[in-house]
Amino acid sequence: MLSNGSSSSPRHPHVRTTALTLSFAAAGVLVSGAPVAQAATGRPHHDTRPECRGEGVDPTARIRYRSDIVIKAPLRTVFALQADVERWPAWQAPVLTSERLDAGPLRKGSRFRWTTPGPPTPTTPATTMTITSTVRQLRHNACILWSGPAVGQGVRIDEGVHLWTFTKVKGGVRVHTEETWTGAQAEADVPWATEILGAGLEAWLRDLKATAEARTGR
Repeated sequence: MLSNGSSSSPRHPHVRTTALTLSFAAAGVLVSGAPVAQAATGRPHHDTRPECRGEGVDPTARIRYRSDIVIKAPLRTVFALQADVERWPAWQAPVLTSERLDAGPLRKGSRFRWTTPGPPTPTTPATTMTITSTVRQLRHNACILWSGPAVGQGVRIDEGVHLWTFTKVKGGVRVHTEETWTGAQAEADVPWATEILGAGLEAWLRDLKATAEARTGR
C-alpha cells in the first residue's frame, strides 16, 4: 500500500511525504481510496464542535478530518486500548516504538514519544518520523486530546492536534476522532494532505474496533 502513495511524481513531494508519514503516526497503516467528501467533512455531521474538557482541535487549521465508528465492546476496554500508548505497536504494526516520558496513569500533561516509518519520495529519503505528543486534556472513559509535532529527515508537521471521544451507545461504544494539521509543508497541498489524513484515521478506527472486539469475543 505504500506504493500507492509514493510511486507517482507528486506535485509537492515534501508535502506528500509529510502527509504519508503522519498518517502512519495517526493510524499505524495507510489505506488508499479515502473518499474525498469524507476527507473534507468526515461522518457523521456534528452540530457542535466535539471537545474534551472544553478543548478541541485547532479551529483555524486548513487540514482537518473527522469520523466515527461503533465498537461492540465495553467502554473500559476501548478506552484502555487507546490510553495505553506504550502498547500501540502491539495492534498498530507501523508504530515502531512508543514510550512514556513520565510515570503514572496517562493524564493531562503526560508526554509520550513514538516513531513510525516514512516512505521515500523523489526528493527525500526513507525516514523515521518521531512524534512527541503532549496530553492536553483527558477524562477517564470519555475523551483524550493530545498534540505535538512530527519530525523526520526533510519533513515536518509543525503541530497535529488529535481528539478522541468515547460514548456508550446501545450495543457498544461510539468512538469519534478528529485531527488537524498545521505547518507550511502540509498546507502547500491541502486536499492531498487532508485525504491522506482521512485514510489514516479511518484505518486507526478499524484497528481499534478489531482489537477491542477480539478481546471481548465479539
